[in-house]
Amino acid sequence: MTGKERRQQLLDVGRKLFAEKGFDGTSIEEVAHRAGVSKPVVYEHFGGKEGLYAVVVDREMQVLLDGMVKALSVADHPRELLERAASSLLDYIEDSTDGFRILVRDSPVAASTGTFSSLLNDIASQVEDILGQQFSSRGYDAKLAALYAQALVGMVALTGQWWLEARKPKKDEVVAHLVNLCWNGLSHLDHKPKRRVRS
Repeated sequence: MTGKERRQQLLDVGRKLFAEKGFDGTSIEEVAHRAGVSKPVVYEHFGGKEGLYAVVVDREMQVLLDGMVKALSVADHPRELLERAASSLLDYIEDSTDGFRILVRDSPVAASTGTFSSLLNDIASQVEDILGQQFSSRGYDAKLAALYAQALVGMVALTGQWWLEARKPKKDEVVAHLVNLCWNGLSHLDHKPKRRVRS
């Protein structure tokens, strides 16, 4: 195995263990054992458990952020952008369940490597820009875009955490209901919301 292949193998093993057991429940001994190497090999590549965890978290955050940025970069109606963003988060949860479990867990090194809340703030900034433009063009106070962006992103993220375990209703239905609440508000909910666009 080349050094690059070994590093990737250790990342894959570490990612699986951190998702299963969390940061505190994972040991370098177990990472080394599952990878079929000695502990010094893990230390050589990452300097320790904290270094391995930091790389795993950074990679997961980048994958999620890339998906959200792509979803929000389409010049589309704001309702469709909201739908794409919600769908992007649920796609990530579905496709990278282990990664999402790692991101939403607390750990002693989260502050140095980034946190799920800091990632959500990055996403909220993107949403704020979009909302600010929409608010201005429709005569609303653009200064409120930050508040609405935090509310929307927080609602979708918390729903995503719940859906991680529940997995019901189906993803498209969850997206439709999220957008229904965001777009129509409680006083104007559609009785049977449907998605308008497909990812």
